[in-house]
Amino acid sequence: MTATTATRAHARLRPLGADSARWASGFWGDVHERTRDVTIPQIWSSLSDPAVSAGLANFRIAAGLEEGSHAGPPFMDGDFYKWLEAAIARLETDPDPELAARIEEIARLIASVQREDGYLHTPTIISTRNHEDAIALADRFNFETYNLGHLITAGVRHYEVTGSTTLLDAARKAAAFLEDLATNKPLELARSAICPSHYMAVIDLYRATGDEQYLRLSEAFIRVRDDFEGGDDNQDRVPVREQTVVAGHAVRANYLYAGLADLVAETGDEELEAVLENLWRDVVDTKLYITGGAGALYDGASPDGSPWQNQISRVHQAYGRAFQLPHTTAHNESCANIGLILWGERMLALTGDATYADVIEQVAFNSLLSSISLAGSEYFYTNALRQVRDLPYPLRRPGDTAIHPVPVPPPSDERLRESYLSCFCCPPNIARTLARFHERAASIGEEGLFVHLYGGSTLDVTTDDGRRLALREDGDYPWSEQIRFTVTDAAAGGIPLHLRIPGWSSGATLTVNGAAAPVTEPGTYTRIEREWQVGDVVELTLPMPVRVLRAHRLAEEATNQVAVRRGPVVYCVESADLSEGVVLEQVALRRGTALTPVEAEVAGYRVIALDTEAVVLPGSDEDALYDDLADTALTTAPVRLIPYFAWGNRGAGEMSVWLPLVW
Repeated sequence: MTATTATRAHARLRPLGADSARWASGFWGDVHERTRDVTIPQIWSSLSDPAVSAGLANFRIAAGLEEGSHAGPPFMDGDFYKWLEAAIARLETDPDPELAARIEEIARLIASVQREDGYLHTPTIISTRNHEDAIALADRFNFETYNLGHLITAGVRHYEVTGSTTLLDAARKAAAFLEDLATNKPLELARSAICPSHYMAVIDLYRATGDEQYLRLSEAFIRVRDDFEGGDDNQDRVPVREQTVVAGHAVRANYLYAGLADLVAETGDEELEAVLENLWRDVVDTKLYITGGAGALYDGASPDGSPWQNQISRVHQAYGRAFQLPHTTAHNESCANIGLILWGERMLALTGDATYADVIEQVAFNSLLSSISLAGSEYFYTNALRQVRDLPYPLRRPGDTAIHPVPVPPPSDERLRESYLSCFCCPPNIARTLARFHERAASIGEEGLFVHLYGGSTLDVTTDDGRRLALREDGDYPWSEQIRFTVTDAAAGGIPLHLRIPGWSSGATLTVNGAAAPVTEPGTYTRIEREWQVGDVVELTLPMPVRVLRAHRLAEEATNQVAVRRGPVVYCVESADLSEGVVLEQVALRRGTALTPVEAEVAGYRVIALDTEAVVLPGSDEDALYDDLADTALTTAPVRLIPYFAWGNRGAGEMSVWLPLVW
């Protein structure tokens, strides 16, 4: 492989930044405003309040500004950097001098804590300051390289948005520390390369600086990993080029493959790209929830099915076997779902294949948005597809001392979003993903402008040879079928426009200035090439019939059950919408019964719900493991299905995406 000085030279598409793409209105415009006004400030209020979180306090103690010991999990530094990345994104889209000053102050604080060799891990630095024994990289579950990766990413974004080198210099020093490990202590690096955010981070640094040592460092990460005999938990049991199925911890897997896709974009490594495409298909074809959730199991096993039982180890938050997709106990950590977006958008850039955008949309409208409350201030760590009453065993909560050495309240079977989680990795990850979500709207390539996601964008791109195309999207997507793009500026005839025809769609139609235009098949981009003029209007209609979907025969928990989807949105039944005397397990759908879209509100927020007449199945003795089926006539009752992302916003209750089917 040979490097090139032009970054992303081997990618078909390049993402657009905030100067070229925004969510200015509509569905995602509302999410952007909520993220800016509620989510990012709310997380800062937690991280900066020592009564709630030690996120900021740990850095102040490490800097000698306060006395004390480290508090919270060892990966809290990385969580703090993720919030900082979200705040920087907010600064880019919505300039704020007060926020800019705060971010620069935080950057100086972080830089002041960093060791001269580039190492920065507040637990170790605080222990050293307190004259306690502290050894760097002593335990892979200290997450040092994970933390350093997020520091580098935040440092690059700070430099790109503000021009300040305060955090960029810290990022360079962190990369130098990693390079020293790769050269002189490869075993320590390989053992500590857990949840490898640093794979993506050093490519970010390469792209920002043009310094090829960071590209070489990314390649070194793979060599080090491949020489290490690890386990499925961190995807290092098998060299990356020999991996054929996705196994182990879902967050770590998705981060790893996203970082490898970044490397392919720079090197053109066709063998590695083929490995990634095969692994992606393994997830999407056999292990992905209908909501886009990833990582089905609270605990898996490694190696799965080994006859050598003494070599099997637990894998937490794991991808399971093919079609192993439980509902009530589904894990689907919010960070894993975000990791799938990170991996998918990089594969989309490499290939220009619209099916990757289909999955990004599937995750975004369902499992990503389910992880945050409609108010934007409370969060889920896990994203199950079914919630039931009186569960006779506790579902492990984030912060369980079996996983993270931090206090946690007694577990409960009532899943409710919380404003602060003792394991706080997900909320700032949600914040940075939504704060930068405009970067997922569209991409530019040699073939023109590619629009990936719909929901209220404004796009404005100019090519190196002076051709310009600016568009405003209007519509009510994902609730309405009609999407309208109006050309607001054009120069030199503009550039070709490519609109994604979603894989879920059928019968899409397209007009340009009222005249019909051809549409390609679902799961592709339709190309529109013309001499663009200001005022040109492109209207895309994506019919959204309500679809009733079944699962693969091997997804046994969904046997004889169906799920409901309209457009990109998956629906569920919540107990708040059931008739009095009807409980969740009695609700079934009759084949062919109409599901009617209706305007509705959930906790004060507008949605399109689906109304139907459900079949009410006979009740049973709840205390009996098995019970005779009652010989009574089936009855019906009205029921409303709401978008899955909106569940859990009206207090504790039951919920299910999958429902029994009555013929």
